Amino acid sequence: MEAVIAVVALLFVLFVALGVYATVKAVGAAKRGVDRTITQARRTVEDHTLRAKSFAQPGPAGEIAQLRLKLRTSMRATQDALNAGAAEDESLKESLGLFHRLSAHGHELDAELRRLEAEPDRAALAERLPGLRERTERITRSADSLRWAARDRAQRFADDDLDTLSAQIDVEAGALRHWTTEVPSASSAAAPPPPWPEAPAADAAASQQTWQDTPRQHTADEPARPAITPPDPRPAYPWQKKPRPESTT
Repeated sequence: MEAVIAVVALLFVLFVALGVYATVKAVGAAKRGVDRTITQARRTVEDHTLRAKSFAQPGPAGEIAQLRLKLRTSMRATQDALNAGAAEDESLKESLGLFHRLSAHGHELDAELRRLEAEPDRAALAERLPGLRERTERITRSADSLRWAARDRAQRFADDDLDTLSAQIDVEAGALRHWTTEVPSASSAAAPPPPWPEAPAADAAASQQTWQDTPRQHTADEPARPAITPPDPRPAYPWQKKPRPESTT
């Protein structure tokens, strides 16, 4: 009895532990989903704000907003392309490591540009713009190079796979369209063709006719039958009178 109680208690503890673990995992997944949604929304709002500043604010402030928007767009696109490609191509992991090092410089430049957006000294800001523009161009050029290389590699693999698939389909299509007739052997070629059905004999054909036979001609040994057969003599009855002889006078 004590063993049964111990087993039931152990199963209860296991069920409770599994329930707690599943709850923690579900809460963590929900929290990550909420954080990802918030981050995406904040990023979208910030991008729209930078785009509005680049058009609304003339001078160095508007150009800084343009540099930030260009930097963020290039780095985000490269990150998405490399992460998607690395899941299928192991060789892109090294490129992804290089991008992480490049991202450190990109985040540093983005933070500096954010601080300069609130700089009141427009003259000092104008003096630093050429250097900021050059740094932004170098980072975005490197990011674009990695992104296009990854896309070209994926496209090349897709083209090679398509070429191989097309060749296999051509071979299979040729096999489906290929048919051969049996080549007659020497013995079958020498064998005569089956004979046509023989025509029926004249007597057999005559015996099979359904028409009425024509009258046969009499032969010499066979006596000729009269054309009209004389009638048999009429029977005589006792009550009949005897015929009188004809008078000769």
